[in-house]
Amino acid sequence: MASTTRLAPPARAETYRWSREVYDRAVEAGVFGPEDRIELLGGELLTMTPQGSRHAAVATRIGEELARVFGDRGHVRTQMPLAADDDSEPEPDLAVVAGDALDYLDAHPAAALLVVEVADDSLRRDRNVKRGLYARCGIPEYWIVSLPDARLEVCRRPVGGTYRDAAILRAGDTVTPLAAPTAAIPVSDLLPR
Repeated sequence: MASTTRLAPPARAETYRWSREVYDRAVEAGVFGPEDRIELLGGELLTMTPQGSRHAAVATRIGEELARVFGDRGHVRTQMPLAADDDSEPEPDLAVVAGDALDYLDAHPAAALLVVEVADDSLRRDRNVKRGLYARCGIPEYWIVSLPDARLEVCRRPVGGTYRDAAILRAGDTVTPLAAPTAAIPVSDLLPR
């Protein structure tokens, strides 16, 4: 009687988890160039969705509005890294950070007063992955400008990996950033017309 030999199943491939420190060294060494549209989220390198003209126009408009509202109380960074935690360095569409642009010559900011993502194809990632990341990192306010739904999703009061307060605003509503309590921004100014 012939014996049969059972083969062991192949070992499961392990995924290499990037730390922000290793990722930053790779960026500085030129491993990734500007054409490599990636961001580090939860130890994984994820591709960023290419921007269409609608996304770019809305993000630019929101950046102008936030710069007007915050003035010298905050600096608006557009699609620049945020040193969120040890294994994440997202590049939000907009982040209002304390201080001046030159305060960040030696390191990306680790905190923000407000983070805004303009979402079209990235809506699922922005609602799930990034919302949880920004909450865990203590970002006090996170906005998602949902282009498909023509609405502003406002998330506030981070606790653990979630936001306690969430509101959906539409054209006709106004929003006041927590860090700019005297401002009243018409939501219609943040949405495509």
